Amino acid sequence: MMAAFRFARRSMTCGTSGRNRLFRVVSLNANGIRAAARKGFFEWLQQQDADVVCIQETKAQVHQLGDDTFSPAGYHCYYEDAIKKGYSGVAVYSKHKPERVIRGYGDQEFDNEGRYLEVQLGGISIVSLYLPSGSSSDERQEAKFRCMDSFTQHLLNLQRRRSEYVICGDWNIAHKEIDLKNWRANRKNSGFLPEEREWMDKVFGEYRYVDAFRTLEQEPDQYTWWSNRGRAWDNNVGWRLDYQVVTKGLGDKVLRTDIYKDERFSDHAPLIMDYDWEHGD
Repeated sequence: MMAAFRFARRSMTCGTSGRNRLFRVVSLNANGIRAAARKGFFEWLQQQDADVVCIQETKAQVHQLGDDTFSPAGYHCYYEDAIKKGYSGVAVYSKHKPERVIRGYGDQEFDNEGRYLEVQLGGISIVSLYLPSGSSSDERQEAKFRCMDSFTQHLLNLQRRRSEYVICGDWNIAHKEIDLKNWRANRKNSGFLPEEREWMDKVFGEYRYVDAFRTLEQEPDQYTWWSNRGRAWDNNVGWRLDYQVVTKGLGDKVLRTDIYKDERFSDHAPLIMDYDWEHGD
């Protein structure tokens, strides 16, 4: 699959200008960016030729990431940390210099947790998003519901902007039965609650966003997260929690998708997507 990605980048150009119309976005919940680095993530990333890379759950303060590893050559690198050390945090690496970088979406409770980072590139904006998990306690589930409520208004606001959006990251919700292996046993568990799934129905319905992965991939057993318990990874007992959610103008621009599983950098897998989009620097 990776060879096909590299071939597409070399071959797809726009007319006589020679500018590339293949726009690649990579997203990964790293479950600790320093741990992912030790497992070879940044060496792998150098081979991907991504236009934008979105990372969630960095679990580090920016002053702890002074090594050049965490500022990959050829990228403009941005980090948004949680106030709480060793918790949450998102990052964006972009080959294209942003016109604007937006930190947080306007809800102080969740902005303090380092869950949202947006780069505006001119005609297209990319977001690294890490929505809360509610699995640890009832209190965190209530926080998750509050985040969903406030993020709804932000999604509606984005629709009014003159830009296409790719909202990447760990949404911590499996939308449909096809999106997790043991869906019957998880109907009362955080990440597959009826209220969470209904909210995703609205995101992809009433709010007019598109699940970019599902525009091409309709097969089951395609997951992005596996529990560290038992042999979930070995047996592919997983959940699809990581998305690239796009505005309608990009819904028919998805060229290729890949969930990369040849190496394991985290309990999540990198989600790679190619779009038919020309970015003129």
